[in-house]
Amino acid sequence: METRLTLKENAVLISPRHPFVVIGERINPTRRKKLAARVAAGDFSMVQEDARLQVEAGAQVLDVNAGVPGADEPALLRGAAQAVMEVVDVPLCLDSANPKALAAALEVYPGKALTGSTTAEARMMDMVFPLAKQFGAVVIGVITDDRGVPPTAQERLRAAENLIKRGADYGVPLEDILIDALALTVSADHNAGRITLDSLRLIQQELGVNLILGASNVSFGLPDRKTINVAYLALAIANGLSAAITDPTLPEIQTSLLACDLLMGRDEYSAHWIKAFRAPKKAKAEAEAVK
Repeated sequence: METRLTLKENAVLISPRHPFVVIGERINPTRRKKLAARVAAGDFSMVQEDARLQVEAGAQVLDVNAGVPGADEPALLRGAAQAVMEVVDVPLCLDSANPKALAAALEVYPGKALTGSTTAEARMMDMVFPLAKQFGAVVIGVITDDRGVPPTAQERLRAAENLIKRGADYGVPLEDILIDALALTVSADHNAGRITLDSLRLIQQELGVNLILGASNVSFGLPDRKTINVAYLALAIANGLSAAITDPTLPEIQTSLLACDLLMGRDEYSAHWIKAFRAPKKAKAEAEAVK
């Protein structure tokens, strides 16, 4: 099962057979007051800087969120997406629960975008899947349903089955749906991380669909979040995770993911690991040569 995202000629493949895909999370005004104020004013300079830094750090896809309370989200998401595409050439995840905002951004997107997201609630699926079909986009399907967050792996599997079935009803194929088994914070429920890991494994085994997580959520409210996030990503990858929305600018994240690809047999001849190891030495040598 391969999920293909594109921006013009640039393509990214998501599947258990390919290297893990990092979707940069930083273009999000939530809990970032300065960014929220700039975006609300139509100033996308910080958005563009975040885009550059994340791609330089190794992000293969960028999440773009323009959800500022009280603002014109369709106009802002469209503007933010256009601003990002001016400075980088990686595919985008257009991140909104507002179908009008998704449509506004998809109209100007030259390729196969990732849209985030729909839940397994009927009203959301009936709004988002037609957009995905219309614009040829890939959909993130979050396993929350009309009753809330399913408490067990089996119930999350049923929500995933419902998402896939409704997507098929609208002509969205299985490869164009990424299932988000929902990473919840372990500070609120110490079993939350384990239930999500069980859900990843079960959904992948039963449905063969590609899996995604907003991985940083698991550590919210706890100290030393980086250590928790790194460990959780490694465990999730071992249970079938193929992509995550996370912060690529943290060296610990990138190093861990490179090691996971190596150990999971996705780094032929250890090429990516060796290249990453040599990069700092090469940069230092080039800097000294300039002097």
